[in-house]
Amino acid sequence: MAIETRPFTTEDFARNPDDYYRAGYVWQVPVRVTHWVTALSITALFLTGLYIANPVFSPEGEAWKNFTMGWMRKIHFAAGFIFAVSWLTRAYWFFAGNNYARSGFPMFWRAGWWRDLWHQLWEYLKLKRGPIHLGHNALGGLSYTLGVVVLGAFQILTGLALFSQDAPTGPMNRLFGWLLPFLGGPFRVTSYHLLAAWFVFTFVILHVYIVIYDSTQYRNGLISGMITGRKFYQRGDKVQDTWLG
Repeated sequence: MAIETRPFTTEDFARNPDDYYRAGYVWQVPVRVTHWVTALSITALFLTGLYIANPVFSPEGEAWKNFTMGWMRKIHFAAGFIFAVSWLTRAYWFFAGNNYARSGFPMFWRAGWWRDLWHQLWEYLKLKRGPIHLGHNALGGLSYTLGVVVLGAFQILTGLALFSQDAPTGPMNRLFGWLLPFLGGPFRVTSYHLLAAWFVFTFVILHVYIVIYDSTQYRNGLISGMITGRKFYQRGDKVQDTWLG
């Protein structure tokens, strides 16, 4: 049985624009840059942090000739400051950017957000393509807020507190050193810092899985969109998040 195809013509597109995939500009440059900077810095932080917590290999010879732990700490601290700057930049762009820079943010006080959250969970359970968001859906926004915003802020603060020990009388210690006794001392803060890092790692795994799933299931350019800024949508998809106004 032959399958009839519908030829594309400019006239048909003008009459029925919703029947075709279209590209929408979603992610602005600051969102895309901070996304990739955050991804790279988290990778460097996690790998060097694991070594700092448990140096599984130790080179032969005197420590001053190798400086392995020293280099791990230098890379870890540098990546930490880069992550903090990226985190603050993205936080600023939450307010300064377009509406998609705020899409999916967990607005618990709005019924529309809750409806979208449960609807998105149901769509994932059905494993079928439903109406998609051009920006973040409520579930994606919630996971991003918890995995990057909340945990990221905790890691930045505890990391700066631990870093402040290198200069007990310096300005960093005066700003963040109070967190050490407040949270039970340097050892406990280090343990909390490492535990939170594993939660971030768990978020990264889920994030990568969902991105691959959405890209193959919905074919909306989710991965390429974080490079070009554009995603694809069609009839029935949510071009804007209604609860944002």
